[in-house]
Amino acid sequence: MDFQTLVFFFLSAILVFASLRVITARNPVHAALYLILAFFSCGGVWALLQAEFLAIAIILVYVGAVMVLFLFVVMMLDINIDRIRQGFWHYLPLGALLGVLMVVEMGLVLGSKYFQVPASEAMLPANISNTKGLGALMFSDYVYPFELASIILLVGMIAAIVLTYRGPKKSKYTNPAKQVFVKAKDRIRVLQMPVEKD
Repeated sequence: MDFQTLVFFFLSAILVFASLRVITARNPVHAALYLILAFFSCGGVWALLQAEFLAIAIILVYVGAVMVLFLFVVMMLDINIDRIRQGFWHYLPLGALLGVLMVVEMGLVLGSKYFQVPASEAMLPANISNTKGLGALMFSDYVYPFELASIILLVGMIAAIVLTYRGPKKSKYTNPAKQVFVKAKDRIRVLQMPVEKD
């Protein structure tokens, strides 16, 4: 067994362990930290597969931005774990059915001929990097799936804004134009109080 295979098995074991801990950890903060570890391990596996762009992208985008945001949100929210777990057994059959369905779909997708790379396209020329080859494929052969993914992300972003919008804030503010025309007699009232004598 060479060193690269050993590193692959090491990173894969960490990835599987971290992925299992994401869904089994009781503390949401710990689950988010395990997800960060899983993303780092996945980036290492992609780097071993000579997909440097994807490795850097998952570390910069997911770990550097998305997971830090998730971690701040989870730490700021007061999550009641007992209330969340009340309906666990009620929704377990539906969740198990959806999980099995997703596993079957992933098996069908990964086992199909759609993802098989022909032998002529498997190797890139020496003067083209894998990032350039990925960009050329993304904007030529796979431009419609790429545009569809961008539309789905846009809809998700708009949905997040709509769900968190609470209406206009009713805050007090001053109007400088009205402040200029204010007269002292309209704002100040002098009270005449009787003088008390001892």
